[in-house]
Amino acid sequence: MSDVARLAGVSTMTVSNVVNNRPGVSGPVRTRVQEAIRQSGYRVNTSARTLRSGRTGVIGLAVPEIGRSYFGLLAAHVIEQAGRLGFHVAVEQTGAAADGELDAIAHSHTLHFDGLILSAVGLDSRDRRLAEADYPIVMLGEQDYGGRLDHVAMPNEEGTRAATAHLIERGCRRVAVVTGGALEGVNVVTRRYQGYLAAHADRGLTPDPALRFAVTAMSPEGGRDAAHRLADSGLAIDGVVCVTDTVAQGVLRGLADRGLRVPDDIRLVGYDDIPEAAMMVPSLSTVAPDHRWMAATAVELVVGRIHDGGRPASEHVAPFELMARESTR
Repeated sequence: MSDVARLAGVSTMTVSNVVNNRPGVSGPVRTRVQEAIRQSGYRVNTSARTLRSGRTGVIGLAVPEIGRSYFGLLAAHVIEQAGRLGFHVAVEQTGAAADGELDAIAHSHTLHFDGLILSAVGLDSRDRRLAEADYPIVMLGEQDYGGRLDHVAMPNEEGTRAATAHLIERGCRRVAVVTGGALEGVNVVTRRYQGYLAAHADRGLTPDPALRFAVTAMSPEGGRDAAHRLADSGLAIDGVVCVTDTVAQGVLRGLADRGLRVPDDIRLVGYDDIPEAAMMVPSLSTVAPDHRWMAATAVELVVGRIHDGGRPASEHVAPFELMARESTR
């Protein structure tokens, strides 16, 4: 590092700031240091730095399925936000299973990551093994961790409540919900279904239980299959709320298979505002949680806990916006 500093005509601290991607270095100076690094062939000895500092500069991010648009979007935002604070991100896929989520915690220990952001689906918040994890962890997801862990949550009930109300205000009188199969426990399916019910209750309405269509999988294929059953039901449905945008993609395809037009025959709304939502034909109305805010909050929480492991845990719920597009006009 001293050699690089001499070549660039700067202090070793400036070289350290450039190597660790810290702010406070001007563009021309950063470029000069990077050129000196290239000329000298300097490489950071990560093992030595880890031994000295006790940190690797790496945060883990464990998600159920990296191939789903929502989790790809989340990962991109987390990587961007972590980079601003001088951290790299290692992404792991858990398969939406408790064992995979516990493995992600164990791997983060083994690989000496400084902390972990875990999007949990299968792991029970009361699981003893989670409570015993002596490690900086921030949880994403729908479960209630009782103030024991830092937690960043989606506005699940509030968002689906707004989406359902939007359809009713557009004149829909028989609003179906396309959602997951099980309504037990605390998860994305149960929380968003409660929002659907709440929007009806706000207006003194009770939705027909027959208007709930369970997907075989939380995927476009699952949504398409549900749409076929919905179209064939003869229930005169004029609006559909989908548990996710990914499911809504399949519903749109399935309705088209049956000759039903969106929004002319049936209005459709999703949840997540994945990038594809605005590009669909028609463009999809959807609940848009502030993904960038969620990522920034999760990264700030885990970095804060890396620096101060004894501070109290905190709970945060993302703000959201209802994006009214062509599918509900």
